Amino acid sequence: MKIVSEPLPDLKLLEPTVFGDHRGYFYESYNKDTFHKLGIDIEFVQDNQSFSHGGVLRGLHFQKGEWAQGKLVRVIQGAVFDVAVDIRQNSPTYGQWFGVELNTENNYQLWIPAGFAHGFATLKDHTIFSYKCTNLYNKASEGGVMYNDPILNINWGIDTPMLSEKDLELENFNTFNSPFEYAD
Repeated sequence: MKIVSEPLPDLKLLEPTVFGDHRGYFYESYNKDTFHKLGIDIEFVQDNQSFSHGGVLRGLHFQKGEWAQGKLVRVIQGAVFDVAVDIRQNSPTYGQWFGVELNTENNYQLWIPAGFAHGFATLKDHTIFSYKCTNLYNKASEGGVMYNDPILNINWGIDTPMLSEKDLELENFNTFNSPFEYAD
């Protein structure tokens, strides 16, 4: 496993070492000691998986307070355009976002610490998306920012996204009061 880039403070794009031959491939998607050496010294307590058709957009979501979550995300099947937005007040990159295609060809993973809003758009049918979380899900602590906010100006790579009712009711960034503080 290696860090490909650190596009925003504390956000890490990772690439596993893949061992492949005529039978297929094998790679370690998570190893506590390896992640610790990469500066990601965390404990995961919940794994989630979603299945989506092409053109689905989920996000931008976060959990706040004592239920704040860091996430290690990857694609098991298909492809997504994955986005993390820095929502930590006083961060030098507050309001900036990073987007990357995660797919079964590049096997990239993205480490998204607490203090980032997260979302993804599925680029292929039958996409399976997996994420390890550092905290349990708590509905009362959910928050989010509108996916198409003009201040963020994210190009999701899909024309007419399929969204949940919940995602259509999220806040705009200009009225958003972040519950997160940047810690140097």
